[in-house]
Amino acid sequence: MIHTLVVDDDFRVAELHREYVERVKGFSLVGQAQTGIEALEKVKLLRPDLILLDLYLPDLSGLEVLQRLRDGDRLDVDVIMITAARDVDSLRSSMRGGVVHYLIKPFRFAAFEEKLLSYAAARERIDRLAQADQGDVDRIFSALRTARNEPLPKGLSDSTLELILQALRGSAHGLAATSVADVAGVSRVTARRYLDHLCRLGQAELTLRYGGPGRPEHRYRLLAG
Repeated sequence: MIHTLVVDDDFRVAELHREYVERVKGFSLVGQAQTGIEALEKVKLLRPDLILLDLYLPDLSGLEVLQRLRDGDRLDVDVIMITAARDVDSLRSSMRGGVVHYLIKPFRFAAFEEKLLSYAAARERIDRLAQADQGDVDRIFSALRTARNEPLPKGLSDSTLELILQALRGSAHGLAATSVADVAGVSRVTARRYLDHLCRLGQAELTLRYGGPGRPEHRYRLLAG
């Protein structure tokens, strides 16, 4: 479970974001703050994994809070900036401060959910690594960049993709491409195309399972989200 702190000076907006967090699988709300100082205090007290941080606060700006988290207090927490600010300087400063996403208000729940789930997928990949190679790094950053609502590549369909996802959701330890094809009712070649697509997006991963003699079995497992 990813423990999340919502920081916004507008109580109605904070409540909306609270409701959104509680709707996203794998996330739980641990607290809310309406000022920058309160946010820093609650980070120290509650130790959240993630902060949803508004840029415009009545005392410290979100950027000042971010700077204190990184430079002064050095608190180990990830940040998604949520703001109405569209100026490039705010975006640039947020990126330099190490935010994992920058979400511009207003937005719909689907956009909010996509950002949280892509963050969760990248986080899970990092947690599973003992040491990273370039391929691991590329897949982690791909997961952060992924927009679940972007158009599918030519030749892939939403309906078939959902069949593949359903097949993967039914197995906690992953499935071979042949098994996915059987469950989804498609050919092995078709299943492989969709599985490879999900791996590129960071939504699934390919692992090798060593058992009896011969070549190891390739298995696909759905990641967080």
